[in-house]
Amino acid sequence: MLDKVRQEHIILGVDPGTLFMGYAVLRTVGQQVEILEFGAYDVHKLEGQYPRLQKEFFFLQEIIDKYKPTCLAIETQFVDKNPQTMIKIVHAQGVAIAAALSKDVPIYEYSPMKIKMAITGNGHSTKQQVAGMLQRFLHIPDEEMPKKLDATDALAIAYCHYLQLGMPVSEGGAKDWTTYAKRKGLTDKGLTGPNAQLLAALATVKKKK
Repeated sequence: MLDKVRQEHIILGVDPGTLFMGYAVLRTVGQQVEILEFGAYDVHKLEGQYPRLQKEFFFLQEIIDKYKPTCLAIETQFVDKNPQTMIKIVHAQGVAIAAALSKDVPIYEYSPMKIKMAITGNGHSTKQQVAGMLQRFLHIPDEEMPKKLDATDALAIAYCHYLQLGMPVSEGGAKDWTTYAKRKGLTDKGLTGPNAQLLAALATVKKKK
């Protein structure tokens, strides 16, 4: 596991969308995490679903060519009351997956709840809460925080995958890293890197409550 963590990883996180597609590229080496680029790719001005999907496909191919990611982490299992919305999101997911497959990039899928659990310890956190935690972890200045939450959603997906490299939440049947830490008897003194930051951030949030 340690060898896997210490390797360099370039993680491309994608939050599929039909009007705005969130994307984020992280470079990680051990406990060091660097944001190479993140944002929300805007296709809402294009008329028609298929031209938008085509634009997203080509954009992701350009991102892959530019950064040579070692994997794609993508949100899946999207559920919406409107079947038409679900179908459009599934199409966007397929486009992102196809772009990665066209470049032989391995794909990892995460459910929205698992991503939230990994970042905040609460599978029902709001998008704003997830964005706030990421800002703390990655020391993002206020002026660099994007206005579109699609961007921070994608960053959360990429960071979620990074956390899995160091401490898979599936290990030992744990549903999230905090459960894993409790079962292993870990404290803030027993954790390092992003997991220690997460523990400290969660402790701060609990005190404010």
